[in-house]
Amino acid sequence: MGLIVQKFGGSSVASAEKLEKVAEKIINEKNAGNDVIVVVSAQGKTTDRLISEEKEITDNPSKREHDVLVSTGEQITIAKLAMLLIEKGYKAVSLTGWQIPIVTNSEFGNSRIRYIHKETVLDLLTSGNIVIVAGFQGVDENLNITTLGRGGSDTTAVALSANFNAERCDIYTDVDGVFTADPRVVKNVRKLDKVSYDEMLELASLGAKVLHNRCVEIGKKYNVPIYVKSTFEKNSVGTLISNQKPLEDLIVNGVTKDDNISRITVIGLENKIGKTYELFKLLAENNINIDIIVQAFGETFIKNITFTVKMTDLNRTLKLLNENKEKLNAKEILHAENLSKVSIVGVGIANKPGVAAKMFEALYERNINMHMISTSEIKISVLVDIEEAVNAVNSIHEKFFK
Repeated sequence: MGLIVQKFGGSSVASAEKLEKVAEKIINEKNAGNDVIVVVSAQGKTTDRLISEEKEITDNPSKREHDVLVSTGEQITIAKLAMLLIEKGYKAVSLTGWQIPIVTNSEFGNSRIRYIHKETVLDLLTSGNIVIVAGFQGVDENLNITTLGRGGSDTTAVALSANFNAERCDIYTDVDGVFTADPRVVKNVRKLDKVSYDEMLELASLGAKVLHNRCVEIGKKYNVPIYVKSTFEKNSVGTLISNQKPLEDLIVNGVTKDDNISRITVIGLENKIGKTYELFKLLAENNINIDIIVQAFGETFIKNITFTVKMTDLNRTLKLLNENKEKLNAKEILHAENLSKVSIVGVGIANKPGVAAKMFEALYERNINMHMISTSEIKISVLVDIEEAVNAVNSIHEKFFK
């Protein structure tokens, strides 16, 4: 038949009982005549436990050694799953990222895949093996173990799908597809049968936790059909992420929230050519990702620039800005925490009159204040207080999906 790549997340492989269900999904594909590559995450909360143990030793770990430590969780899962499949009478071999190898750059903790060697995996598949691959990890050209960042097993799976020209990539999780909002936050959500790559990329980037945004980027680039399915539903159809137009012509396909947001304001920059570039060049050189940006003009020769960063980047961003305050000739650096970015996503949203007004009406009716607004062709995002985020998502979802 063809080659299928399956990926199972941490909740799907969390126990021996759950590994049995995973094995059943794998065996079904193998018995259907397909070659199968399986990518797995660490079991349950293993990675969190390893990070907790790391903190017992140091608050400032070596980035290289951090990757060596946290990559061990997936190695345990691949061995257990391979053993289980062998016990059931199937040929199976487990491979770490560096045994394949999956070659990355040297940005520890958030490395990017450069290329994937094919020979080892192809030889094993040709010999009739199910190949079990440790997600989330690779090796740089100096043979250092690297990791792809949290959620990186999705990226491993889609990258393998692209590299081996798989028929599709099935991402198995604890929910049965992509929904119009997080079912744990909003009642009466709708499951989407199909979502475009662009919409899914926005949903993933804006806080939807069902897929890692980098895997969607790879899927779009190499046109890999991605199915999001439930590990625990026997006949899960899931949601297809592809270039196909969704069957439902919804104005809005999803409402998301991202609670990992902080706001920084640089007060009193000179209002002259080059000052904005100087500020954002400094941030870019230090690998700080910026999201929403607002520029306001005060006095004749003064401007203030406000932007958002992830909470995880807040402290080092503030440190960097304060160290360069005189160089930037800024008067003050302000910041705000405990914020959430609430967004709606839909193709062509900017060309549909009244969508923004409808979203803002939903927030007004719940007396929710908006701190910042950002729009694009495919999304509208607002910044609200974190304690209002759940209320905001529910009110907006109710407004668009009655």
